[in-house]
Amino acid sequence: MCNSPGEAEPLQHHLLHSPGDWDCSSPAMHITQLNRECLLHLFSFLDKNSRKNLAKTCHKLLEVFEDPLLWPLLNFHSPVELKKDNFLLGPALKYLSICWYSERVKVCNIEDWMKNSFQRDFCNRHENTVRDFLLQVCNRCPNLLSLTLSGCGHVTDDSILLLLKSCPKLRTLKLENCVRITDQSLQAVTLHGGALHTLHVDFCRNITQAGLQRVREQCPSVMLRAERSANMIPDSQPDKKLRLERASRKLVQL
Repeated sequence: MCNSPGEAEPLQHHLLHSPGDWDCSSPAMHITQLNRECLLHLFSFLDKNSRKNLAKTCHKLLEVFEDPLLWPLLNFHSPVELKKDNFLLGPALKYLSICWYSERVKVCNIEDWMKNSFQRDFCNRHENTVRDFLLQVCNRCPNLLSLTLSGCGHVTDDSILLLLKSCPKLRTLKLENCVRITDQSLQAVTLHGGALHTLHVDFCRNITQAGLQRVREQCPSVMLRAERSANMIPDSQPDKKLRLERASRKLVQL
């Protein structure tokens, strides 16, 4: 049987000591002598980078790293993490969270018409990264149950539509400050979100009360939350005469 987290310390202590420190009366056990179940259990305590580094040491540990059973849950905290080769996407993935709030990516939530050329280039790189990653999720993770996207300024309606079509078991969809999401995503929920129980669209400034009402009427069983969203100012580019007024209204909201 596999050791519990509290029982793993003696094994780690034994493996980390040099051979000269070992008690000859107690023969050493190499980590690769553990069975697959125990190795999966040990890997489950490691973060993504540690799992990848351990997998580089031998073929047996690489096989454990590549076991889909190790990857039912994934959390990401920056766009850079989506490009790392330290995780596995597969049918075992049930819970996915992509949340970032750093100062570097706040520019991604600025209206497109207000960005300078440098900001647009910066955002285009993030947009490609997010789009390609979510496409992989659609292709490889049909059993996804919960998806949280927070602060992801480049998530589009097209991506949400494809996710709802590709992951028919999705029960929870939480979108926070995904500024490019519009009523098209809400319509996709009514058409393809048959398994949804929870929908959050907080601080998504380009959805409307009409879109929210449509979800309430057509999907009465869905627990819908939309904090501030339909009350925020949308991104449609105003006439020059209205730009100063719009900026003032946003400052008042903050």
